[in-house]
Amino acid sequence: MLLASPGAHLAIRIGGAAVLCALGAQTLWSLRQPAALHKAVEERKSGEGRRAFIVGVATSLGNPRAGVFAVSLLPQFVTTHGPVLASCIALGVVWASVSGAWFCCFVWAIDKGRSRVTRPTFRRVMQAFTGVTLLCLGVAVAAGA
Repeated sequence: MLLASPGAHLAIRIGGAAVLCALGAQTLWSLRQPAALHKAVEERKSGEGRRAFIVGVATSLGNPRAGVFAVSLLPQFVTTHGPVLASCIALGVVWASVSGAWFCCFVWAIDKGRSRVTRPTFRRVMQAFTGVTLLCLGVAVAAGA
């Protein structure tokens, strides 16, 4: 519909460019505020890790795709010359162990990275980069690139 009406297409493109430029300018303008005015990152509360773990396990167990994946993948590796149920359970335990180890490594890396990306200097650099990027995107959209 927009291609049929060049005027409407131009208006939406210029409007989108204006929004991008405004967001970029607002982001860069907020850099003028002292770092103390920015919201401080909240420290973790006691018991928060346990709650996050329970939510993660519940989410994983409630994911129907995981069950479908297990039912379609694991039987391919079960031999007919042994106890089928025990083989399926063993493969499931191996799969769950590998997945658990992967998620533990992932959470550890995120936790270590969190302390770095919440530093005020890093946040200000990322804010400046984001503002400049938004301005450049706005100009590119306005130019029709």
